[in-house]
Amino acid sequence: MHPIKTMNAIELKLFSSRVAAICDEMGLVLRRAAFSPNIKDRLDFSCALFGANGELFAQADHMPVHLGSMAFAMGALVKDRDWLPGDMLVLNDPFLGGTHLPDVTLIAPVFEQAGGDLLGFVANRAHHANIGCETPGSMPVSRSLEEEGIIIPPTLLVRGGKLQPGTKHLPDVINGELTGDFAAQAGANQVGVMRLQQLVAKMGRQDYTQGMQQLNDYAERIAINTIAALRPGEYEFRDYLDDDGCGTSNIKLTVVMTIKAESVELDLTDSAAMVAGNLNCPESVVAAAAYYCFRCLMPNEAPACEGLFRSIHIKTRAGSIVNAQRPAAVAAGNVETSTRLVDLVFGALAQAVPERIPAASQGTMNNVAMGYIDAEAGTRWDYYETVAGGLGAGPRYPGLNSVHSHMTNTLNTPIESLEMHYPLRVRRYAVRKGSGGEGEHRGGDGIIREYEFLQPAQLSLLSERRVFAPWGLQGGSAGATGVNLINGQRLPGKCTLDVVVGDRLTICSPGGGGWGSPLGNDN
Repeated sequence: MHPIKTMNAIELKLFSSRVAAICDEMGLVLRRAAFSPNIKDRLDFSCALFGANGELFAQADHMPVHLGSMAFAMGALVKDRDWLPGDMLVLNDPFLGGTHLPDVTLIAPVFEQAGGDLLGFVANRAHHANIGCETPGSMPVSRSLEEEGIIIPPTLLVRGGKLQPGTKHLPDVINGELTGDFAAQAGANQVGVMRLQQLVAKMGRQDYTQGMQQLNDYAERIAINTIAALRPGEYEFRDYLDDDGCGTSNIKLTVVMTIKAESVELDLTDSAAMVAGNLNCPESVVAAAAYYCFRCLMPNEAPACEGLFRSIHIKTRAGSIVNAQRPAAVAAGNVETSTRLVDLVFGALAQAVPERIPAASQGTMNNVAMGYIDAEAGTRWDYYETVAGGLGAGPRYPGLNSVHSHMTNTLNTPIESLEMHYPLRVRRYAVRKGSGGEGEHRGGDGIIREYEFLQPAQLSLLSERRVFAPWGLQGGSAGATGVNLINGQRLPGKCTLDVVVGDRLTICSPGGGGWGSPLGNDN
């Protein structure tokens, strides 16, 4: 038995950078090889590395909602399986480790190059605009999970390097070969497997394993020090979702945050029950939002691994909107409820560390899904994107204008790409001036994005903050609520409708809340 080698600070930083670089390279491969604008242009994907027991130990700076939920659920996904080199597991089931059906995850085991023991896993998760839903864009105003598309339980897509015959029903599996975005995801994992094997071969298995443990222990110390700097106590915050699009409105989200010397508990058990619509989310999505909020308080150099989250404990109630049970609809839970949960946690943290927490950001991803299905011809087109908005102002800075915030780290689809791929024309794309809340520091402004339809289509919108405005802090004003329009007429925040050639959809996204009394503003 070799003695345990303790890495010094420089060695640990180099190790952290090396494993993070593997995730970055996986992301580059996925982006360059993908076909859909969702992945290659909007960057709606994430890549990460995990230990042999499913513990997160490296991730790229991709999508917080993807990575936090994978960190929460990975252990259960990988245990008690007979893994072989060349395997590839696919899933999207939100109740078995996924988030919502369009987000498809591919997981590959990593073995030592000489055919030795299991080292860990590489994984990536990417958004597919067509996941078999009858509504184009696969983001419907749904009432059950089955309405949202094909449900993929954890399934071996590839076994020992060979595509499995039982997966022919999946999109992008044609004549026994992976194509399209699935092929890009598989290729990214193959690169991750190769790079991790090379790193372990260079370091040695024992030094690598000990480095992974020391990295997580270091991250845990960072988390404990971050929590110790907060004011101990119990803090409660409450907010409301607008509606679920199916008749339920003013949907309560509540957190009671208990901060102790070295740990924090987030109790969300008083949040509303599951709703008929699709704002429900699995517990893994709640964990992702909570992890993200505390990650924002930590130093930039903190390694993104499992150790960061050991001291954060989450309590939910089964059957509630934050711990949904099958067959609840969840399409918007991953995008809308997750974003509002960040506002919720920050609202509680603002009571513990008011000198650090910003006002609410736009609090929605403004989901726009559209397309056309010709069943007789067997053709369809699907388009999906999220729209940026205003960022909440903070104690020392104004909010940024027109950016994606918090749980999404994507981009808007570039106009050139959108118009090249789809029968759409962007008529207006501008900052929504004056939509940020007033304050000593102003909230960021939202966006105005107007689409013209060049062919008939079906349109679905899933958006929030159309009723409850993004709140300000310390005397700052709320940001403007969002507005959806078709040909100048107001639409609900969540709806599905048919459009014809020449119709124009306008999304006016919310602004961020202001921080501090406007009287203190010298501008």
